[in-house]
Amino acid sequence: MDFRDDVNLDSSQVEDVGGSGGGGGGGGFPGGMVLGGGIVTLIVMVVVFLLNNVGGGGDKQPAQRQPATNLSQECKTGKDADQSEKCRVIGVVNSIQDYWKDEVSGYRPAKTILYSGGVRTACGAADSSVGPFYCPGDQRVYLDLSFFDDLHSRFGAKGGPFAQAYVIAHEYGHHVQNLTGALEGGGSVATELQADCYAGVWAKNAIDTGFYDKPFTDTDIAEALDAAAAVGDDRIQQRTQGRVDPDSFTHGSSEQRVNAFKQGYGSGRPASCATR
Repeated sequence: MDFRDDVNLDSSQVEDVGGSGGGGGGGGFPGGMVLGGGIVTLIVMVVVFLLNNVGGGGDKQPAQRQPATNLSQECKTGKDADQSEKCRVIGVVNSIQDYWKDEVSGYRPAKTILYSGGVRTACGAADSSVGPFYCPGDQRVYLDLSFFDDLHSRFGAKGGPFAQAYVIAHEYGHHVQNLTGALEGGGSVATELQADCYAGVWAKNAIDTGFYDKPFTDTDIAEALDAAAAVGDDRIQQRTQGRVDPDSFTHGSSEQRVNAFKQGYGSGRPASCATR
């Protein structure tokens, strides 16, 4: 997954608030997670906590909160995106939104907020145990970059740059759902699988946004599929509680999530991602 060296990054689409607890407002931090208000996440909200405390998860020390970065100074071109994780997030977000602005009438850009430890949002206060999430109340994506380490160490994914891109594209899928009215009454497995499908649609069309120097490789796509499988409800339930209860699924099984991404990537058309 290589960016064009000379492509200009729009750092205004991503804000790094570091460990300040800043963000969209609407709740205090510290004081624990009080997030609500219809947020939509990549995973079940309590999963990271469970994995930290269930056998096999190991002892995880609290991550040191990181200072904010002046992204406009550090992330200017695709060359920067190939060398820095935060700049890569900007490149991915830019490409995703460049695609969706031409597909969704009246598309409104959604800013990604990078935070460390905790953050205030219009949906309430959150900490990093929530995982990546989208808040419809302020139309922002929230991401603690430490989740990408968790994706490998706690969820068993191989990781890699395109696994990260899949995570971000999934959350922007929720933004598309919000703008089109598909997110109303969300929280269902079908809603989550549609966001996975939308991530695949973007991946198929990303080369046309001009941010990448070549189409994604089979290795890139394999990273996304591996990440999608790692956050399937069945795999998470088996690891955290030793059994699988399909009736309590909220995001879909590993197979469903993988197939949803494949559906979007195979067709390259948002219409193929209709919920059922």
